[in-house]
Amino acid sequence: MSLKTLAPQVLTSSTLRNTVRLWHLLGRRLGGKTATLHAFLEPGEPYSELLIQALPRLQETYGLDVVRHCVGAPERSAAPEPEMLANWSSLDAEALAHAHGLAGVKGVVSDIGGEAQAGADLRRKLGHYASGMIWFEGEWYWGVDRLVHLERRLGAVPRQALFEPPAETGARTGGSFEMFFSLRSPYSYIALMRVFDLARRWGAEIKLRPVLPMVMRALPVPREKRFYIVRDCAREAERFGLEFGNICDPLGKGVENGLAILVDEINAGRGEVFVQSFMRGVWSEGLDASRPARFYKICKRAGIDWKHAEAVIATQDWREVVETNRQDMFAGGHWGVPSFRVGTRMCFGQDRLWQVGEWLAEEAGQEPA
Repeated sequence: MSLKTLAPQVLTSSTLRNTVRLWHLLGRRLGGKTATLHAFLEPGEPYSELLIQALPRLQETYGLDVVRHCVGAPERSAAPEPEMLANWSSLDAEALAHAHGLAGVKGVVSDIGGEAQAGADLRRKLGHYASGMIWFEGEWYWGVDRLVHLERRLGAVPRQALFEPPAETGARTGGSFEMFFSLRSPYSYIALMRVFDLARRWGAEIKLRPVLPMVMRALPVPREKRFYIVRDCAREAERFGLEFGNICDPLGKGVENGLAILVDEINAGRGEVFVQSFMRGVWSEGLDASRPARFYKICKRAGIDWKHAEAVIATQDWREVVETNRQDMFAGGHWGVPSFRVGTRMCFGQDRLWQVGEWLAEEAGQEPA
């Protein structure tokens, strides 16, 4: 095992996570302190406004002290498309409010109190960059989407946080949708390892639309953001029963190899098998997709002839395809991955697959499950 793969395994280890939790728990109890939740909230920011509504229930249910910290907007390096983010988050928060039984947030600007710079300084010291975040004893939780992890940690059976397609009832929505994703995105990995099965439950077709990773599009990703993402993905992968953490970052040649083969396989109607083989290889098996011997293993598992793969890799035909995909994604008002489009409507995030299902049902004239 190389240092390249060992570091992510340590960072995403459930053993490390549980050790940190135990350390904080023992320190609190030995000090005779009350469990304290710190919420970092940006006035008027939709996800913060939703989280504000959820805090009283957490405080009452779990006997927590809740400290609110006012913060400003994230730096541009952490949110590279602020205008798109503002437009999307307003729409997304309304859908989340409905799904979680909360009030809408359009036009709401809460009086959080406190000085934004002090809140931002504490947030940075504790290792984060975003608004609408909870810090609880060494661990970060984003908005109402990640309360499922916090509540499980607090020892309760949380309310259902996601709305999955109705496999038990056998309801099928039909239709089709597009998925924009990156081979370097761990959230794309989590979505891609689930979405084909969910689509079969919906009876829907998927059009795969790969794009270049942000870093390969000259968009920097801050260190705090990278660390939070892999840790958050470890929790999400664990929740869905997916292996994750033995990572070999495919940035550069690995991504290029993968995109060349993937575009060719999509054109042949075989994208699912290869993309899952690739994503499993780099996100849970530590396979270096830039090295022929490792990439051969990824291709072989997907049933791809190696001589054919070598010929495809030598071409650059895929570049125009992925750039067209990126332009199409941006034209739809989205910049990040994974994003999904049903008809003319788009949503963003591996935790919005429930919304894809609802939209497919609406397109089919059904009542959402």
